[in-house]
Amino acid sequence: MLTSPASGLLASFQEHYDDLLLFLTRRMNDRQRAADVAQETWLKLVKIDEQDVPVVHARSFIFRVAGNLAIDTLRREQRQESNLGDSDVAGQMVCPGPAPEATLLARERLAILDEALLQLSDNARQALLLNRVEGLTQAQIAKRLGVSESMVAKYIGQALRHCRDWLKHNHD
Repeated sequence: MLTSPASGLLASFQEHYDDLLLFLTRRMNDRQRAADVAQETWLKLVKIDEQDVPVVHARSFIFRVAGNLAIDTLRREQRQESNLGDSDVAGQMVCPGPAPEATLLARERLAILDEALLQLSDNARQALLLNRVEGLTQAQIAKRLGVSESMVAKYIGQALRHCRDWLKHNHD
């Protein structure tokens, strides 16, 4: 295939390709995607060149075309990600809750743990719940219960061991 010598616009593209690729890589955060946009820019410039559109500042024009194509690409990718996210949500909507068996087992386990908690001393139960449910530190719990931090640690350890053993004994 015979090729004609590059026009001013295409020659300018070749001359500034390295700078253009660096510009696009910074904009796209990915050299491969930047190279793809640079190729799209070349194809667009070929079409513009075929139409004999006069371009005064070739470098600025090329960078503007490439920048616009980069924006279009990023927007298209965001739309695709958004659409994939929507389909994931739609897929989740089909079966939003756990299986009935899982719900039943979870309720049964919760009832067993409630029994175990009721068997604890008030301080041990409060220490465990304040720590695990309300997220308080041992120092905060010690202040609230009027005991030492080491006592809070003992209460929590005692409560966890009791609940574990109670669950193991009553769930098997």
